[in-house]
Amino acid sequence: MSAPEPEILSAFESAKGFMPVKEGLALYEAAAEAAGLGLPLLEVGTYCGRSTILLADVARRAGVAAVTVDHHRGSEEQQPGWEYHDPTVVDAEVGLMDTLPTFRRTLRKAGLEEHVIAVVGRSPQVAKVWGGELGFVFIDGGHTDEHATNDYEGWAPKVARGGLLVIHDVFPNPEDGGQAPYRIYCRAVGSGAFEEVSVTDSLRVLRRVGEGI
Repeated sequence: MSAPEPEILSAFESAKGFMPVKEGLALYEAAAEAAGLGLPLLEVGTYCGRSTILLADVARRAGVAAVTVDHHRGSEEQQPGWEYHDPTVVDAEVGLMDTLPTFRRTLRKAGLEEHVIAVVGRSPQVAKVWGGELGFVFIDGGHTDEHATNDYEGWAPKVARGGLLVIHDVFPNPEDGGQAPYRIYCRAVGSGAFEEVSVTDSLRVLRRVGEGI
């Protein structure tokens, strides 16, 4: 079982974000396993870099690339008037969220800035120009059906055989949270292309075992 060193876990816990420690440890373990394929690790949905710290540390230790994709304008539930809005990450000049500066400070503070390739753009557009296979894809972007489906259809096909697809905020019970991540999880398992490896609260780890999505 792979686990982060205390200083990495401390950086994760102190970073702005929403992932609980238990799920973070499961994410780290999955990424460490997938890194054995020698392929890049990619996350969709960066926010301020909390989970990126874990992936960057795995990448550093394994000698692979950690790539993160986000437009840094915030997802639906992070906009003004919504539950997860944080006014401290609003760009006062343009009046829009901009989590990129906070993200960069987070990685710098953790000493991991050079181990991350940060792609600033919308997930479907980036997926269209990404040509190679990935050993690990972590989907943690927008939680509408449109965005979750776009993330799944854009990135799941790029997971190499034996690689891992990780989906966050999977809630089978609608009373616990939005259903879009759960629906793409069900689609992945139902496709026969992925099999479930582990469940840690709302984090699902799946392995590619067949073709398609």
